[in-house]
Amino acid sequence: MDDVEKAILISFEESGAIDSALKSQALSFCQQIKETPTVCRICIEKLCFCNLVQVQFWCLQTLHEVIRVKYAMLSLEEKDFIRKSVFSMCCFEVIDDKNNNAVRILEGAPAFIKNKLAQVFVTLVYFDYPLIWSSVFVDFLPHLRKGAVVIDMFCRILNALDDELISLDYPRTPEEMGVAGRVKDAIRQQCITQIVNVWYEIVSMYRNSDLDLCSSVLESMRRYISWIDIGLIVNDAFIPLLFQLILVSGRSEQLQGAAAGCVLAVVSKRMDHQSKLAILQNLQINRVFGLVTGDIDSELVSKVAALITGYAVEVLECYKRVNTEDAKGVSLELLNEVLPSVFYVMQNCEVDNTFSIVQFLSCYVATMKSLSPLREKQLHHVGKMLEVICAQIRYDPIYRENLDMLDKIGREEEEKMVEFRKDLFVLLRSVARVAPDVTQMFIRNSLVSCISSVSERNVEEVEASLSLLYALGESLSDEAIKTGSGLLSELVPTLISTRFQCHFNRLVALVYLETITRYIKFVQEHTDYVPMVLTAFLDERGIHHPNFHVRRRASYLFMRVVKLLKAKLVPFIESILQSLQDTVTRFTSLNHTSNDFLGSEDGSHIFEAIGLLIGMEDVPSEKQSDYLSSLLTPLCHQVETLLINANALSPEESPAKIANIQQVIMAINALSKGFSERLVTASRPAIGVMFKKTLDVLLQILVVFPKIEPLRNKVTSFIHRMVDTLGASVFPFLPKALGQLLAESEPKEMVGFLVLLNQLICKFSTSVHDIVEEVFPAIAGRIFSLIPTEPFPLGHGTNSEEIRELQELQKTLYTFLHVITTHDLSSVFLSPKSRDYLDKMMQLLLQSACHHEDILVRKACVQIFIRLIKDWCTRPDVEAKVPGFRSFIIDGFAKNCCFYSALDKSFEFHDANTLILFGEIVLAQKVMYEKFGDGFLIHFVTNCFTTAHCPQDVAAQYCQKLQGNDMKALRSFYQSVIENLRLRQQQNGNLVFR
Repeated sequence: MDDVEKAILISFEESGAIDSALKSQALSFCQQIKETPTVCRICIEKLCFCNLVQVQFWCLQTLHEVIRVKYAMLSLEEKDFIRKSVFSMCCFEVIDDKNNNAVRILEGAPAFIKNKLAQVFVTLVYFDYPLIWSSVFVDFLPHLRKGAVVIDMFCRILNALDDELISLDYPRTPEEMGVAGRVKDAIRQQCITQIVNVWYEIVSMYRNSDLDLCSSVLESMRRYISWIDIGLIVNDAFIPLLFQLILVSGRSEQLQGAAAGCVLAVVSKRMDHQSKLAILQNLQINRVFGLVTGDIDSELVSKVAALITGYAVEVLECYKRVNTEDAKGVSLELLNEVLPSVFYVMQNCEVDNTFSIVQFLSCYVATMKSLSPLREKQLHHVGKMLEVICAQIRYDPIYRENLDMLDKIGREEEEKMVEFRKDLFVLLRSVARVAPDVTQMFIRNSLVSCISSVSERNVEEVEASLSLLYALGESLSDEAIKTGSGLLSELVPTLISTRFQCHFNRLVALVYLETITRYIKFVQEHTDYVPMVLTAFLDERGIHHPNFHVRRRASYLFMRVVKLLKAKLVPFIESILQSLQDTVTRFTSLNHTSNDFLGSEDGSHIFEAIGLLIGMEDVPSEKQSDYLSSLLTPLCHQVETLLINANALSPEESPAKIANIQQVIMAINALSKGFSERLVTASRPAIGVMFKKTLDVLLQILVVFPKIEPLRNKVTSFIHRMVDTLGASVFPFLPKALGQLLAESEPKEMVGFLVLLNQLICKFSTSVHDIVEEVFPAIAGRIFSLIPTEPFPLGHGTNSEEIRELQELQKTLYTFLHVITTHDLSSVFLSPKSRDYLDKMMQLLLQSACHHEDILVRKACVQIFIRLIKDWCTRPDVEAKVPGFRSFIIDGFAKNCCFYSALDKSFEFHDANTLILFGEIVLAQKVMYEKFGDGFLIHFVTNCFTTAHCPQDVAAQYCQKLQGNDMKALRSFYQSVIENLRLRQQQNGNLVFR
């Protein structure tokens, strides 16, 4: 063993027994060998005389790298030597037959060595075939007589050629695509007939003696069928041989599967559809249908299933493409013949994702629309499809307990089924559109069968039937559901009135309630069924179901049902409230710990539903007050009690009590959603008084628990609700509320505070002037102490939670300032206490208008400046309300934002939002000219156009267009000016961004 071999062995050592310094030295030595000019000869020499697989692999890998990267730089003599040497190795020959120590690399070599040798061979083909090495394949074929070892190598070469160059399953460069076309053309012209004949001879010769070799040959052949002359395979010799191999059982399933793969390649080959139809008809594919009934886990069944599916797909495509009635008739017969097997495969076999049976069936159903009305055969197939869908969407009973308890296994199984059902339900809806009567009758019969069964063992069957009915609703229009078209007038009442034996099961209960909700528009039109719907939701099938998950979902769905039925439920309010009494008590009880809802807001859906019911004007005034009082009084009392005892709470009690308060706030908030502003302020002010008292109570939470973020958020949310509900009558409460919220606010909470102020301003406009003026200095002081004056840093380590919160605060600040200015409140900025922050605010707005990475923020800042110019600058001859503001706008905003920022490369005119920003910039110039007159024009032209060496005639045209009234022309002209200046800036580099 020489040094090269030792170094290679050490470099491959992974056991840890070799010293790291020695291994590093070995790797360095190997790298030096790779860089020597004679590395190819060294590698070939080692391959000739060394049978160590590590050495062989390293040499082949190195050869592959050198040929791929440096082949063009090698001499003709060296290239010839490499070709001959590699060819000899692949043909099981020794390179130096005079040396007794020479080895044949294929002799006993593991598969990875042979595959690497094939890869080297194919790399030579890439560069030299057919222009230089024109006879490589023709010369190789005679060597196949040497037997299995060379045949196997030939298969590996063909496979590598497909993987490395031809197959479209991998991304290819244009250059590789060109080489692939060249190689394929040469093979087709020169030797493909001989290769196919060799395939046939080998398979015929070895079919009884070397089944693995035959399988390898067929697997290689399968890859090439897509681009060779189909007549070489589809003939009286090869097709019978392939079917013989498929149909002979009891021998090699691998060989049977390989033969099936070749037939599938024939079936899938692109060609004229009339010609393909003739091939499909002559294949007599029905001969293999029986093979899918074997062991579903076997490779053979999987391959035959893929063949049947692929065949069906191609027949359908032929039906769609052929033009003659005879051809369509043949296609339809073939489809009718294969579909039962497709259904069997879909129901029983695992099929490769390449062939999606569901997509095929969806395409089939869509195609069959042309046969409307469907013929008897097609109606039969549709019925079978529905049977298969129903069977496929059933859960495995083995997971019943997991799904009911919803443990980890149950959640995983449910998630998988939800994903699996998506395509099946798409197919169901397609079937329902093509054959509505058949679909509805199938679902009806399925439902009736479930109802008649008294066994609890049919949980999965009931769930599947209800799921079908639910999915059917997505294919129906609102009008169809309202009128109860088809069998819906029977199906929906049957559904509503049914109590299944297995209703205790979580999945059954959930899909039952979801399905009722899906068809609630039918109940809207047929009010006789309202009592039954209410019963279904309020008894043990819904809100009183033993399973917590069902109760929670039932609460939400009930709220949705109430929203839709609303006025139709007025006669039932008393009975509804009575049924919900125990649920309401769980909230109004001081001992409630919210465990029933696991901290979720879903529990508040009951209160939203109640609010929607009792908040209607159809409810008598006195009763409405009684209903609301009976709910608000205990809830408020609960909060008051907890607040009084807050100081006495132990650390162990505090979290539970705080969660209790949260739950109460959510309940009150949800309850208030049913009451309109007009009702509580105009028609029934007594209701408004109740909500004001409630607000007063909840605001105490901010005093007692000023730093508990979840409570602050919930109270803020309630204030939002009261702004909408109480209208202007909420004003007396705002100073206290805003003061408490502002006092302890962190950046994240300040965002919520600004959002609340935005709501107030948008709703009440100038009516809240005094309130905004009062709080603005504190807001400005707090925010400007938090956010940096410079842009936020970018790069590694700058995406912390703290930075993100400050970025969100800054963004919300821009929105807040925009809302103030666009609602005629800009005078807020000029109050004595606010003026201290005016300069900081202007600088921040200018910086952001010019440079902020978010184009929408830049647009908002420009719009703010436009409004401020309009508000604070009246006429050219009158000084602005704010001393120095005019100079700031002309010297700072006009020059930096309206001119230089648009010249920056970040200003992308192809972006829609940037174009909107540009429109605002042009509008700003128009407003500045109107407010500042010729003084602005002279200053802007001198400091911008002239400085940028813009021609005088262009500046003159700009002035003319700015003084005109055509904004579109001004914008278009100014854009052309900016683009021309940017182009010159790129060419000369003499314009500096200011």
